[in-house]
Amino acid sequence: MAADLHEPAPAKVNLFLHVTGKRADGYHLLDSLAVFAGLADHLTFAPSDALFLRVTGPFAGSLPSESDNLVLRAARLLATECGAQPNGALTLDKRIPVASGVGGGSADAAAVLRLLCRAWGVTPTFAVLDRVATSLGADIPVCLRNRPMRMGGVGERLTPAPSIPECGLALVNPGIPLATVSVFRAWAGGFSSEAILPNGWDNAAAMAASLSGLRNDLEAPAVVLVPAIQQVLCAIRETPGCLLARMSGSGATCFGLFASTAAAQAAAAQLTRPGWWAWGGPLSR
Repeated sequence: MAADLHEPAPAKVNLFLHVTGKRADGYHLLDSLAVFAGLADHLTFAPSDALFLRVTGPFAGSLPSESDNLVLRAARLLATECGAQPNGALTLDKRIPVASGVGGGSADAAAVLRLLCRAWGVTPTFAVLDRVATSLGADIPVCLRNRPMRMGGVGERLTPAPSIPECGLALVNPGIPLATVSVFRAWAGGFSSEAILPNGWDNAAAMAASLSGLRNDLEAPAVVLVPAIQQVLCAIRETPGCLLARMSGSGATCFGLFASTAAAQAAAAQLTRPGWWAWGGPLSR
């Protein structure tokens, strides 16, 4: 049996998100550029005859009753697909806010798939892993790859992202969970076209200028549900050095794009408010 193993589950950030259509089954079609932050939950595997999960970390209290959360569901599905015996003591160090629009649960599920492939000594094809990932959630395939990607369809159609320059991110959440399904229900409609992106950007300022002509179509309905999102966005925009401020995913976390990691960290320190959560660091390339 494998020794203790570790796997990060980085936060996913949508630099833009257009709702481009709707399928007959009710699922919305999207166009988005997903990147990953230096912020991550962390999963640990320790040998055990049974499969179970323990949650620790600053946001552990947000998952007290989820005995069958995405991490365990992903583990069991992987075992079924690969004919493996589901075992291992899993510990999830929860550092990403829950229901916050930065893919915390999806990142955790993707990370446990990567982790258990190593722990169990299985080598499923990416087609198998994608089938497992897609059955659990639209964001999990991109989180499985853990690198910048262009997302299409309902999230399952992935293509290479433009070349991302070195830059920093500040993430701010008003401390209010926001369910994706609620945001889509509040969305007033009106589909957007797919974005036209260059092959890459030379620097953070060029990327911010290019992305400023795009938007997050879910931002308006999210603000209706959680007005504090607008306060967060205003605070980020007023921070020195901010190149672009926007909500990520279905919210309520918002991001600020900065020219460097140091600038993002300084911004996060300035964005501390009672009840708010803030983080600053690098954007992974």
